[in-house]
Amino acid sequence: MKFLLRILGAFIVLLIVLAVLNLGKLQRLMRVNSLFEANKIVHNFSNMDEALYAAPLPAPADQHQWPEDLQALPETISINGKSQNLHDFLTETDTTALLVIKNGTIIYEDYFLGTGQDDQRISWSMAKSYLSAIFGIALQDGLIKSLEDPVDKYVPELTGSAYEGASIRNVLNMASGVKFNEDYLDKNSDINKMGRVLAIGGSMDEFAASISERAREPGSGRQYVSIDTHVIGMVLRAVTGKSNLDYLNEKLWSKLGPGADGYYLTDGDGVAFVLGGLNMRTRDYALFGQLFLNKGRWKGEQIIPTRWVAQSTRASAPPDTEGTGVNYGYQWWVPADSHGDYFAVGIYSQYIYVDPRSNMVIVKNSADREFKNPSPSGQGYKIDTIDMFRSLADFYGD
Repeated sequence: MKFLLRILGAFIVLLIVLAVLNLGKLQRLMRVNSLFEANKIVHNFSNMDEALYAAPLPAPADQHQWPEDLQALPETISINGKSQNLHDFLTETDTTALLVIKNGTIIYEDYFLGTGQDDQRISWSMAKSYLSAIFGIALQDGLIKSLEDPVDKYVPELTGSAYEGASIRNVLNMASGVKFNEDYLDKNSDINKMGRVLAIGGSMDEFAASISERAREPGSGRQYVSIDTHVIGMVLRAVTGKSNLDYLNEKLWSKLGPGADGYYLTDGDGVAFVLGGLNMRTRDYALFGQLFLNKGRWKGEQIIPTRWVAQSTRASAPPDTEGTGVNYGYQWWVPADSHGDYFAVGIYSQYIYVDPRSNMVIVKNSADREFKNPSPSGQGYKIDTIDMFRSLADFYGD
């Protein structure tokens, strides 16, 4: 009996030691599992470094100063051809920030649900457009021979995975063909499994290389698959010899002059969560939109190649397999009836909208738990939000 008690005691001690050693992982896992709960989501979206590993993006000494000419919002907007109260729409979509810039000047700015100007807000998939931008720099610099090259040419670890033979263009277009469940509401989906890998400090590279099944042939159809963006990040790291964070900082972040520090979420190996892990102020997201509005030019320097700005923001992806009603370029979204406008978007309704026709950039941050549900208009909240942005462009038109 004493022997058994000693064994039991030793086992309990072992469990305690393991629990202490893995306390951080367990805490992160618990936070990730509750990220989107109604009473926590707003706080979490401004404090993601409490839940996951993070690496800093320090603000440069030369910081951009936005001129201001603040104006009132319109009372109503047009959504799917019908008038709707704008305040009601912002409330319905749990908006936390709205920033409107015209001709390089802030004309409207406000923050909601207890958040403020200095909140470092999670990008979610708006980060994909940032990665696309710096990928265009590497392409112009000759570090990548062709977009038709297979991704495993540059990243041998992908040989034998579902990505083998998929071209860089396929993956940029979200047309890799890999089988991947992106349902955020399904706890057993691939996207949520990926979140748990991040929480416990696992390797995103290994996760991507472990995907072994295809839903279709590469290039035959578009299906939004977030892990595709990580694969683009793997290619970029391979050809530059730098981390995605360092390359972003060198080629983009430090040059735009953000007014405050930001950070990148990472996996346990310190690899940036490029498909959705940027965190910064709303004003600093607007810098990126303004850069693209300026065709990649910033304060006299061509930061992003003009040709890449045009190529990445036009509808070039194969036919959509999911019925989104929106077109896609190289990690940018394009309205089906685009008049030259395009946008970056993240889950729970994060947007950077660029409209060259009206010379406007609009940023909207949100904690919208209904973002995937049918909207009252019948066309979905993504298209409703574009209608809202276009209404603002019309209202503030010259």
